[in-house]
Amino acid sequence: MAKHTGKHSAKRSKAAGVAAFLVLLFSGFLLSTNLRVNRSVVVSNDTAELVEQRVKKVNSLRSEIDALSTRVNDLSKTLDSQNADGSQDSESAGNGTMLPAVEGPGLVVTLDDSPLWENMVDANGSSANINDYVVHQQDIEAVVNALWAGGAESMQIMDQRVLFNSAVRCSGNVLLLQGKKYSPPFKISAIGPVEGMRKALDDSEEVSIYKQYVSAFGLGWQVDEKPKLHFDATDALQQPLQYAKALENDKNGDSQEGK
Repeated sequence: MAKHTGKHSAKRSKAAGVAAFLVLLFSGFLLSTNLRVNRSVVVSNDTAELVEQRVKKVNSLRSEIDALSTRVNDLSKTLDSQNADGSQDSESAGNGTMLPAVEGPGLVVTLDDSPLWENMVDANGSSANINDYVVHQQDIEAVVNALWAGGAESMQIMDQRVLFNSAVRCSGNVLLLQGKKYSPPFKISAIGPVEGMRKALDDSEEVSIYKQYVSAFGLGWQVDEKPKLHFDATDALQQPLQYAKALENDKNGDSQEGK
């Protein structure tokens, strides 16, 4: 019987080594590719950081909108130059995309967080009733609604005109308005009949509730009468709302859209 020389077993060991080497090489390639992909993707669970990114994007887009709106408004004025009076409602953009500047007597209402909230924070940085010491979204909305009810003709929150599509949002004690963030104190300015707006503030049930927290928890509340307020011209963002009209019935009972 012939003797085994061992050459066949040596070939198997060599093949196994090559296979192992290829497996390791392929695994290293996958690992390096995964690391490169992960470095190129930024994942964040920080809500504040995400909001900040969106705010920067909104500000960038708003700058472009402002530039385009100015151009459109200039062209609209040229096209409407045949209109001699050129009159516009203070909160109407007309055929353009800009609200004109307005001024007149009015009120400035200031809401602020209580200075006592710091005393309520425990060693862990939390407080069970911290919400009692800060201004909330509904507080700002209550003042805005009362001023409109009192006959306000034009309004501004902080440095922004209040438009038909303005939405007040709060994240904690930070006010979010049309892509911008504001910290207290919050100022709401309104041009219109001073006495009527004061009365509306006094008659508002929601404002009365806020005043109870002013007395109990030290929240800020101040109403100042101004003989002259000035609101700069601003981008209207969108064209004015177009309202639907009631249908008219003809003699045959068919409905026709009113013109």
